[in-house]
Amino acid sequence: MNRLIVISGCSGGGKSTLLAELGRRGYPVVEEPGRRIVAEQTRSGGGALPWVDMTAFLHRVIELARRDLKAASPSDKWIFLDRGLVDAMAALQHVTGEPLLKALAGEAQHYHQLAFLVPPWPEIYTQDSERRHGLADAMAEYSRLLEAYPALGYDVCIVPKATVAERADFVLGALRTRMRKLFA
Repeated sequence: MNRLIVISGCSGGGKSTLLAELGRRGYPVVEEPGRRIVAEQTRSGGGALPWVDMTAFLHRVIELARRDLKAASPSDKWIFLDRGLVDAMAALQHVTGEPLLKALAGEAQHYHQLAFLVPPWPEIYTQDSERRHGLADAMAEYSRLLEAYPALGYDVCIVPKATVAERADFVLGALRTRMRKLFA
């Protein structure tokens, strides 16, 4: 059974905070590929940054997301990923117009069938040195992901706007419910 759980959705919607809470609860967590690329490119003075060369940035994110998939060792625990390959491919498709998601549909499903998306939450949205785009761009990205995941066969579960503990309880509860249904 695939125990790789992707948490995706709107930038600035609380994904990283939710994943930090799941990590505090003892679950393995994989940090967002895009933020890792931004940090690495900033340190090295590289140009593969979303505000410099979006296409180069997204190619690196795809490469890192694929490495994350290969590096994820089988576990008896859920492994939570902050975004993943679908997010990067959907973004690159948006930028280039190439039908990349069609190509991805031909591959095996990479993550657990249940994908969690955090919705736009303007009250907590902030920009920072790694997130320079505005809320409108984040909401457009969310709309694309809301279409991409189901198009690839994933069941989307929207994470409610709630406290971080309630959000973590929701995610874990949804996974337990899915497991009970599978083995009933």
